[in-house]
Amino acid sequence: MINKISNSVAEALANVKDGATVMMGGFGTAGIPTELIDGLIAQGARDLTVVNNNAGNGETGLAALLMTGRVRKIICSFPRQADSQVFDALYRSGRLELELVPQGNLAERIRAAGAGIGAFFTPTGFGTLMAEGKETREINGRQYVLEHPIYGDLALIKAERGDRWGNLVYRKAARNFGPVMATACKKTVATVHEIAELGELDPEHIVTPGIFVHQVVQVLRQATQAGGFKKAA
Repeated sequence: MINKISNSVAEALANVKDGATVMMGGFGTAGIPTELIDGLIAQGARDLTVVNNNAGNGETGLAALLMTGRVRKIICSFPRQADSQVFDALYRSGRLELELVPQGNLAERIRAAGAGIGAFFTPTGFGTLMAEGKETREINGRQYVLEHPIYGDLALIKAERGDRWGNLVYRKAARNFGPVMATACKKTVATVHEIAELGELDPEHIVTPGIFVHQVVQVLRQATQAGGFKKAA
């Protein structure tokens, strides 16, 4: 019987190795797999390469992981914002390597890894520092830059509902990079707020099929300051 439900975050992340490339879903504060990032901090893997849209907010989530000093490199499209002080300090002091990737290129490089595409040409970045050292080509009168896929060892993503086969549905914009990251990594761990029985999820609504998901962990919705619960972002 296929059952991908894990008893805990710790169980799901027990075998993360030093030097792993970890993709993390999230766009700003929407869809961040906070519980899984906290679990990775507790697990202790070091020398990590992190792939994310940004470089952390405040001192929680990805920023908290950066604070441990266990991330060697970050690949992202939007590293600096008003509360990115953790990233700023590490990068300026030379303790964190940055690979800056335009957002569309980031999504397509991840998607290419999952789709088995060896490389692709894009006009984004041509004539800028981002194209230095890369192959360029004129196609139909326009200049393009050759970009390569980004492969991962582990994807950490946040979904809304899932079943024991690993099928996932998301809540609105919280899906962001999650679906493509799940296809690009050797292992995908997803948190969900609700576990559905097999057959309850409408096949037309399943965004990430279970074939791309290895473990599912159910987590509670975040409590509000008023003491209730808020819907997942």
